[in-house]
Amino acid sequence: MPTKRVTFQGHDGGKLAARLDMPDGPHLATALFAHCFTCSKDIPAARRISGRLSAMGIAVLRFDFTGLGHSEGEFSNTNFSSNVSDLLAAAQFLTAEGMPPTLLIGHSLGGAAVLRAAGEIASVKAVTTLGTPFDPGHVTHNFGGALETIAKEGAAEVNLGGRPFTIRQSFVEDVNAANLAQAIGALKKALLVLHAPRDEIVGIDNAGEIFQAAKHPKSFVTLDDADHLISDAEDAEYAAEVIAAWAGRYLDLKPPAPPPGAPEGIVRVSEADSKGFLQDVNAGPLHHALADEPLAYGGTNRGMTPYGFLSAGLGACTSMTIRMYARRKGWPLDHVWVDVSHDKLHVKDAEAPNGDKVDTFKRVIHLSGTLSADQRDKLVEIADRCPVHKTLERTSKVITTVA
Repeated sequence: MPTKRVTFQGHDGGKLAARLDMPDGPHLATALFAHCFTCSKDIPAARRISGRLSAMGIAVLRFDFTGLGHSEGEFSNTNFSSNVSDLLAAAQFLTAEGMPPTLLIGHSLGGAAVLRAAGEIASVKAVTTLGTPFDPGHVTHNFGGALETIAKEGAAEVNLGGRPFTIRQSFVEDVNAANLAQAIGALKKALLVLHAPRDEIVGIDNAGEIFQAAKHPKSFVTLDDADHLISDAEDAEYAAEVIAAWAGRYLDLKPPAPPPGAPEGIVRVSEADSKGFLQDVNAGPLHHALADEPLAYGGTNRGMTPYGFLSAGLGACTSMTIRMYARRKGWPLDHVWVDVSHDKLHVKDAEAPNGDKVDTFKRVIHLSGTLSADQRDKLVEIADRCPVHKTLERTSKVITTVA
């Protein structure tokens, strides 16, 4: 996916740094991602979710709030209201670029900002929150004993995630005054709440309160053992999958129809985890799968192997070809399923040069229904006319170029 570095003007006139993850194919929708308190646009969860959405045709803008990451401004002068204003500025930037956001995604306090801002962004159709507090003032729990100093002296340095931040009393007052109940109740957008039961930073009860305050359509999905930052790659992948599947229900993601006779298009395979073998497999914006290797071979076993996909192609084509023929003939075929296994076998010198191994696909066809013996024999014969079968049996050519 192509990623553009962009900037836009924040609430105080300073430049906010952002990344715009664009689809390689048709651009079908746009999402806006708001990160967690004192985090940045480049946290693993944001990168993974953005990558997954862009693969299905949704452009994603993720940006650093004022004073964080690569954005200009003083963090100590910001508050919850300024975060909401930055979010609205990001939406205005996208709209000016001809890409009005239809999906908002917010993580932790960024999720609270998304809930507050959603009603002011007319183009938005759906909202997703991850580990979000129902009461934004919940964030002050992270300040511990510094709250007393902040109240007494007007400001104090607080260590958050191993980094020092200056927190002012104005921030504490602003975030404590924020009330999301009314904004959530008047959302009038589809809402997806994602939260981990073991989140030690923002308790799961917050998700329940957000869900209860919202009107339908709304969905609540657990992130199981994920931590608050969704730092584990597998948890981030799961969150990305859920958001992508859910968003497809509420956003218009139908690509333009190809002309009759057009080729199927490109199947794009890209790394999902450079430390292992997990791959994203995308065939257009609506079809996604995972490819991987077994644990014994250094993979994480979260998707079919490459040869598994090859076997699946043969099995699917076989089943479709049989169904097509039986339907045309009006034969009583109730159900068809195909078992395919793959192996490499040594063969005699006469069959392959130098005793090379030959790929062998074993295919077992199951047919149910009141079919005659002749009909069954004919359907098995027709199976050999499956286009993928023919492709595998004849010599193929792979032409490779470097982009």
